[in-house]
Amino acid sequence: MRRSNNLQRLFLLGLSGPIVALNVWILSQVFRYFEHSITLLVVAAILAFLLNYPVQILERTQISRSQAVIAVLLLALALLVVLGVTLVPILVEQAAQFVDKLPASLADSQRHVASLDIWAKAHRLPLDLQGFSTRINNQIENQLQALASQALGLAIITVSGLFDLVLVVVLAFYMLLYGDRMWQGLVNLLPASIGLPLSASLRLNFQNFFISQLLLGFFMFSTLIPIFIGLRVPFALLFALLIGVAELIPFIGATLGIGVVILLVMFQDFWLSLQVAFAAILMQQIKDNVLAPRLMGNFTGLNPIWIFIAILMGAQIAGLLGVLVAVPIAGTIKSTIDAIREINRPKVVTTEILPEEKQVHR
Repeated sequence: MRRSNNLQRLFLLGLSGPIVALNVWILSQVFRYFEHSITLLVVAAILAFLLNYPVQILERTQISRSQAVIAVLLLALALLVVLGVTLVPILVEQAAQFVDKLPASLADSQRHVASLDIWAKAHRLPLDLQGFSTRINNQIENQLQALASQALGLAIITVSGLFDLVLVVVLAFYMLLYGDRMWQGLVNLLPASIGLPLSASLRLNFQNFFISQLLLGFFMFSTLIPIFIGLRVPFALLFALLIGVAELIPFIGATLGIGVVILLVMFQDFWLSLQVAFAAILMQQIKDNVLAPRLMGNFTGLNPIWIFIAILMGAQIAGLLGVLVAVPIAGTIKSTIDAIREINRPKVVTTEILPEEKQVHR
């Protein structure tokens, strides 16, 4: 009997692999077909999740939800306008200067690598630093030429991006007003044993995850700006923002952002890149060991290996958007399954008579 059960379990596990692969392929095809619409809906939903906290706070002051939603959206738009007037022009200027200066920096780095290559060959080290550097420089130059040739396309994309931004704000507004009713209607289609845990887990994972990631990204951005300025790092604001935005990618984003910044600074000044590496890694350790456990805790309950798998699958299905939402979705699935198992777990009733009860019987 036990052997037949084991064979049945192995058979089910063998079937689950192709079924999961088929579902992943179907999801990727559906996303590619409706990519733009799904992206707008997901971004609007995330924005509504984030803005729901201040809306709930304003509702406690005895104002209606519609008034709270309007007030929060107006405040968010005002903040975006302030950032667009103050921060964006500086970033655009630094980005333009960086692109103009990059060819000269690549040439300087090529000369430094050539000298290191000569030193390595003199000491009979099996290294081809110059060939490696040449390949990297060619890739960067090709990307710059492609961007320059697509200037008109970038302008059209910018106009389209503004339209999408307005559409996302409008969608978030209606989600804040009527999203609970729509979500409750969808949850009611599921059995109560599945719908209730799914609803609670989805709110917990998405709200906690994105609010925590935004706060951690802002910490890296705000702490690295004065450090980079003190070290006289060129394009300090641009590089600090790059690391802060990379923090939105879960688990590996900050490391990737820091690595890219170190590489870009290395093209200009090798010793300065070492100082940047030390400062950025120090802030990352403070973030990971002090702030992140307090903000995020272990709310996903996922093994790091499963987090990597979720990120890879999210990237395969939906690109950057999939990377951003992979971890909260995986955490939602795990929390929902755990809750369903807890509900369906049979309760153990003990028949053992306690000593006090024995005395009563006597």
